[in-house]
Amino acid sequence: MKKFIYATFVFLAVSILAPLAHAQAPAWTVDTPHSGVHFDIQHIYSTVRGNFDEFDAVIRFDPADLAGSRFDFTVAVKSVNTNNAKRDHHLLSGEFFDEKKYPKMTFESAVIKHLEGNQYTVSGTMTIKDVSQNVTVPFTYFGSKPNPFNPKQRVAGFEAHMTIDRLSYHVGDGKFLKMGVVGKDAKIMIAIEATQNQ
Repeated sequence: MKKFIYATFVFLAVSILAPLAHAQAPAWTVDTPHSGVHFDIQHIYSTVRGNFDEFDAVIRFDPADLAGSRFDFTVAVKSVNTNNAKRDHHLLSGEFFDEKKYPKMTFESAVIKHLEGNQYTVSGTMTIKDVSQNVTVPFTYFGSKPNPFNPKQRVAGFEAHMTIDRLSYHVGDGKFLKMGVVGKDAKIMIAIEATQNQ
């Protein structure tokens, strides 16, 4: 009798909890040619603008199911592009990103919250080089609509802005900051256009 009761309890628990454990919002595929990871950083008196040209993301998003939504990003450090080969080579060196040792930057989301209107935040763990930090990133969800070029798809838009203290991630040792050459704060903008088959 006890075995029967125990088996029944296990069956009910699995039946109830399993769907919850596997519940996920619909997946979106990044439209890479119409998306980008951009950054601005101060150089003496000017602003240097650059991109990371190689990146990927796992996007599951439904404004009605934020618990099942997530944004996970991977950026290839070697793809840094500031339109200056000498500068890009320096950024990949041990004085900055040390790309040979740390080839990827990642962000793994944990919680997405709705603020108001089309404004949201995503909190998670950002890893750059040997440092992982919990961060909260505000982003705008522009909505979704049928893809004008493909009626069998929907297209959605997202844009996130944040500022990163590069020194807190060991991107540089502060030498160039003390010289007044390179600022410590990098302004990041991530623009994503994503598609989903209907």
